[in-house]
Amino acid sequence: MSDRYTLRIARSAEKELFDLPLKQFKQVAVKIFSLQGNPRPQDYKSLKGYEGGYRVDQGEYRILYTIDDDNQMVDVFRVGKRNDDEVYKNL
Repeated sequence: MSDRYTLRIARSAEKELFDLPLKQFKQVAVKIFSLQGNPRPQDYKSLKGYEGGYRVDQGEYRILYTIDDDNQMVDVFRVGKRNDDEVYKNL
């Protein structure tokens, strides 16, 4: 069995990703894909008030996701600016 996780990106997160400038898009996309090999990188943090939710930062952007170890699945559900509370709305 592979130790890589399957990656799922919610439609809303995909839209947020595609709205980024090209340079930031590349950086954030690389970070997202790195979660397949290591869903708990050194800089990840648990989301407060969101059971099973985590976040990692890439530059000025934040990636919100969940980890399902049983099914080896990473679900990215939000991408947004770190200094913008908008990224946490409607969780």
